[in-house]
Amino acid sequence: MKKVITYGTYDLLHYGHIHLLERAKALGDYLIVGITSEAFDKARGKINVQQSLMERIAAVRATGLADKIIVEEYEGQKIDDIQRYDVDVFAIGSDWKDKFDYLKEYCQVVYLDRTEGVSSSDIRTEQRQVKLGLVGDPRYLLKISRESKFVNGLVVTAICTNTPKENIVLPQENLFITQDYSKMLKEVDAIYLISHPSRHYDQIKQALLAGKHVLCEAPLTIKIAEFDELTELAQKQKCIFMPALKTAYSMAYYRLILLAKTGKIGKIVSVDATCTSLQEKDSINLNTTWNSLCYWGPAALLPVFQLLGTEYKDKNIVSQFFDKKELFDNFTKIDFYYPDAVASIKVGKGVKSEGELIISGTKGYIFVPAPWWKTDYFEIRYEDPNQNRRYFYQLEGEGIRYELVSFVKAITSGRSFTYIDSSVSRAMCGIMEDFYAHKLKEIN
Repeated sequence: MKKVITYGTYDLLHYGHIHLLERAKALGDYLIVGITSEAFDKARGKINVQQSLMERIAAVRATGLADKIIVEEYEGQKIDDIQRYDVDVFAIGSDWKDKFDYLKEYCQVVYLDRTEGVSSSDIRTEQRQVKLGLVGDPRYLLKISRESKFVNGLVVTAICTNTPKENIVLPQENLFITQDYSKMLKEVDAIYLISHPSRHYDQIKQALLAGKHVLCEAPLTIKIAEFDELTELAQKQKCIFMPALKTAYSMAYYRLILLAKTGKIGKIVSVDATCTSLQEKDSINLNTTWNSLCYWGPAALLPVFQLLGTEYKDKNIVSQFFDKKELFDNFTKIDFYYPDAVASIKVGKGVKSEGELIISGTKGYIFVPAPWWKTDYFEIRYEDPNQNRRYFYQLEGEGIRYELVSFVKAITSGRSFTYIDSSVSRAMCGIMEDFYAHKLKEIN
């Protein structure tokens, strides 16, 4: 029996895919089709896949052309598969010509001409594009605009900022730029909000009432009641309301959370997260600059709430202030006490510390070096160092493009694709509310 193997993502399966599978099958008696997993697609930069792995497997199976379907999950798997399944022919589209010649050592390699005029990328591009408006400080918004170019189905069309137009380095031509938020909302389908947290509630509510989808930098609000109201309003308006927190979309971070939850280090008893950066005091505008807890708190709180949950018994907040009246903290430390675990976060914009994440368990611990919030690497360490494991994952765009992909996917499907549970976002808002209430009481 002559065995043939081929690989692909097979997103939005079309006749070009089917034609290639038919020709691959004709090369032998038995066709093995490798379908790439979401994780492997992201690792190789293919971030805008519209369908889940199970949907893509079902679509390929429905063609009746595959005798066996496998999942491609890691670099170098093709050699393993060819040897494991005793493959005679490796077949792939001609757009990969010469890229897989190294496999000729193991089997025959055939490059098949692709069907002209059709591709999954073209299909995704032809779908309705979401017009995105950016709201806030253009220094940060320009990064969002650059990353949006990697996302099919999304185009930045407007910017709302108080910065004079002549002081903005435009990421592209023909952008609608205004200081009038209401006017901008008329020009877009959705907004990315990175204005001061004190303005989030009013701006999100106005956008949702106008029927616009919202992706907002965490914390979404600084009061739980406001979060609950906006969540209910989004559901009523049938709008997507998501937190923007790029750490959650980092492949390394997502993977370490999964490993921790599956018991790789035993029962988790402690989570310690530190996020700091230094900002010159002369550059701080108390009306626009985020304080330490708002700026770094959501990232530091993310692993605590995702691993230990949001139902802690007690907490203790200690801060050092740059301006007590405005509650602008240079540094804040929060200790959490759970029934059978503890956690600690340290955040600061006026204090510098090692920005690492340590998750301690009864069998071992996970160590993520600084800056852990945008890492592509982590270690699992044990008492016996011979058992230690290192994990490496590619990270493109600090995770921003991945959260934009999830936002677009949620809009087009009408279902949430956020990596952050609503209860976690709500708990973050609660921490902000408690911080402001507690510190105001201390001052008065």
